[in-house]
Amino acid sequence: MIPTLTWTPEGVRFLDQTRLPLEESYVLATTSEQVADVIVTMVVRGAPAIGVSAAYGVVLGVMNTRARSVAEFRPEFERICARLAATRPTAVNLFWAIDRMKSLFAALAAADVPLDEIKQKLLAEAHLMYQEDIAACKTMGAFGADLMPDQGGVLTHCNAGALATCGYGTALGVIRAAVERGKNIQVYADETRPFLQGARLTAWELMADRIPTTVICDNMAASLMRQGKIQAVVVGADRIAANGDAANKIGTYNVAILAREHGIPFYVAAPWSTIDMATPTGDQIPIEERPATEVTHHAGKQVTPHGVGIRNPAFDVAPARYITAIITERGVLRAPYPDALRQMESAARS
Repeated sequence: MIPTLTWTPEGVRFLDQTRLPLEESYVLATTSEQVADVIVTMVVRGAPAIGVSAAYGVVLGVMNTRARSVAEFRPEFERICARLAATRPTAVNLFWAIDRMKSLFAALAAADVPLDEIKQKLLAEAHLMYQEDIAACKTMGAFGADLMPDQGGVLTHCNAGALATCGYGTALGVIRAAVERGKNIQVYADETRPFLQGARLTAWELMADRIPTTVICDNMAASLMRQGKIQAVVVGADRIAANGDAANKIGTYNVAILAREHGIPFYVAAPWSTIDMATPTGDQIPIEERPATEVTHHAGKQVTPHGVGIRNPAFDVAPARYITAIITERGVLRAPYPDALRQMESAARS
């Protein structure tokens, strides 16, 4: 796959996902403010990719400073981090990545490391996050492949693929790994209105991998399930609460309910950085409200009456009771999720 984002000597080069699938073009961000804009406008999207992008945004902010000392730079560093943190509120990977950069900066500053050396160490940390993300996707793909049917239809919602990460993907990583093992899978990709991540992005990258893919309107899923065409559902997540509730692209909740009604397993695939043990349930997950124009307009043309009320929440929350399993790079978790999450977190610390 074409890399979602790449560090270059000039800055961070992003594949412009707003122009896919018909145009492959790139945006070069040379400042932290430009990285913030790239995240807000969804040139780059997907919780894992957003997190790594923010880490590189911090690096650009540090590289571009005119401060001569750590003490002089500290207030600017806090402003850079705050600006990046304000871009998209739901994806917890964003805050995880920024906090990781802040912790490293604080440790290096406390050790009286010179600012020039701090710059290089922060860049190395962002590079490490990039590599860790790809490795995590491949590992969770291997875990999740065991859960996929040997043959049949697998439904996915939004885009949780290579385009939503630094490579390989979460939910689509599971599908990729299953296909690599020889499983005969037909992917059904929800359009995922109103931004059409499924129709534009999931279809594009799976076709590039020659994985059989059919795009369906969001309101077709129930009918296909009833016809027996869907054997499993696998989606990504932007934040998973401590009780197992999972926030993902708007419409995922609908799919979870439909899967339960039809007796179809519903899987969530996400790296451990997506799990937010500080958020007790999905009710406390902040839900981003996107611009009304994403609903009122299509391809630059207005499709709704002037003055009509618009709601455009970017995410909804699938309750843990609808989730068959959560697939992470640390392993597969099953209900009761509060216990399973605590045990896996404790095992990782020991």
